[in-house]
Amino acid sequence: MNRQWVVTGTDTDIGKTVFAAALTGALQASYWKPVQAGLEDGTDSETILRLSGLPAKHVLPEAYRLKIPASPHYSAAQEGLRISADDLQVPESSRPLVIEGAGGALVPINENFLYADLFARWKIPAIIVASTRLGTINHSLLTIEALRARAVPILGMAFVGEAVPDSQNTICAIGKVPELGRLPMLSDLSASALATAFAEHFDLERFAA
Repeated sequence: MNRQWVVTGTDTDIGKTVFAAALTGALQASYWKPVQAGLEDGTDSETILRLSGLPAKHVLPEAYRLKIPASPHYSAAQEGLRISADDLQVPESSRPLVIEGAGGALVPINENFLYADLFARWKIPAIIVASTRLGTINHSLLTIEALRARAVPILGMAFVGEAVPDSQNTICAIGKVPELGRLPMLSDLSASALATAFAEHFDLERFAA
């Protein structure tokens, strides 16, 4: 079986999709977003294609494409739908596979099932993406606890933002998880600039698990 990872976040708008694009490109992997909520301003799959430098065949189709940019359970309900966890089976891929969740790990996909529950069902190692901004210690440790409570394997933390060594070290020490690296903020967010930054700040050997 090819290697697989779940990329989840401690919050929304923290750079999770940018990190996922960098990882997907570096590994020449496939990418899958199970549920896309929000179509008008572009999708995460489109962002992956733009920032990974990979051809369209590397992006697998979403199981659900919902119009409203909101929590998937709400967005689906507004369209008269209910997302079923049984519909979210990990697709086959001939390449390594990067799977991106929505927002944080406890975002609901329906009225009684969370992304973290889905990750527990899959048993795929999770990469927690966290911003280095104020509040990240609390958000990160809560995410680690939520995943551990469900026996979700955690590969490690990937930080996004300016270096804040105390916060990064505190999270990894208390949470007992390795730091995979930190992606700095890029003024030129292009595929080439992202690939260079990822290569400088991450060691692909750490993703061998």
